[in-house]
Amino acid sequence: MNNPIISISTSEIVLISLLFLGLFGRSNLVVTSTCILLSIRYFNLDHIILPILESRSLEIGLVLLMLYILTPVATEKLTRKDLYSVASLKGVLAFTAGALATKLNGDGLNLMNANPEIVFGLTAGTVVGILLFRGMPCGPVMAAAVTAVFMQAMSCLK
Repeated sequence: MNNPIISISTSEIVLISLLFLGLFGRSNLVVTSTCILLSIRYFNLDHIILPILESRSLEIGLVLLMLYILTPVATEKLTRKDLYSVASLKGVLAFTAGALATKLNGDGLNLMNANPEIVFGLTAGTVVGILLFRGMPCGPVMAAAVTAVFMQAMSCLK
């Protein structure tokens, strides 16, 4: 007899665990992503779709994020006064924070690429942050960036 429950792969166990963490943590992004990936695996499309997702998803996601961020410009909700505010203290701090965040996110992305085993911990930690600290879901790249900072600080202590 061929029992499909016994032949479940490690990646499917991780995805199902993340699905339940997402449901428990009320993270629609985690739930949607894991359902899509489980569906791709279920319909045996993983050899076709997963390589494309692996190589292009980050770019597609960043394009969608930039579209969201730049929509106020296109809808003319951003005024000249808003543009000049970059010269204020808040504007300079925001500019500096944006530049620093991109550097940290790059470090986080490099860490995730070098250590894909941390993705489960990042996602689980995000769900815990939502539940216990009433936090806002963040992407795994930002969570990996914080992890990279922690790891660099730990290496300095040695």
